[in-house]
Amino acid sequence: MRQIDIGITPENRTAIAEGLKKLLADSYTLYLLTHNFHWNVTGPQFRELHLMFEEHYTELAVAVDDVAERIRTLDVIAPGTYKAFAALSSIKEVDEVPEASQMVEILTGAHEQVVKTCRTVLVVAQEAADESTASLVSDRMRIHEKTAWMLRAML
Repeated sequence: MRQIDIGITPENRTAIAEGLKKLLADSYTLYLLTHNFHWNVTGPQFRELHLMFEEHYTELAVAVDDVAERIRTLDVIAPGTYKAFAALSSIKEVDEVPEASQMVEILTGAHEQVVKTCRTVLVVAQEAADESTASLVSDRMRIHEKTAWMLRAML
């Protein structure tokens, strides 16, 4: 393949991609957590939470693809294994099946963590004048902030 020449130095592309790898890992871990809770939620809010969690994991499925493809656009290999995601993610996996209200609380914290990861990556992208990554990360941040707000409103 031809050498990449998109106006971002190799060092900056690597730094941005490293941040995006963490965002990808956090997003994928959140996707799995949300899908797990979708399958296993019970209680009086079952239908509402079951449907909401489905909306969230469906949106996240597209998001992880967008983030991984941005990493590849920067000419860096995107992580794609559970092992790699576990090593990179700031979000802790949940082994048990918590009650519905705990699920909402756990997901709220996880979305807030993704926002923090976005903020870190955004600074690196902005310093490198990488508007494409900055736009992607900014959009992701907005979605996770809104989702966290909606989840918090249920608590």
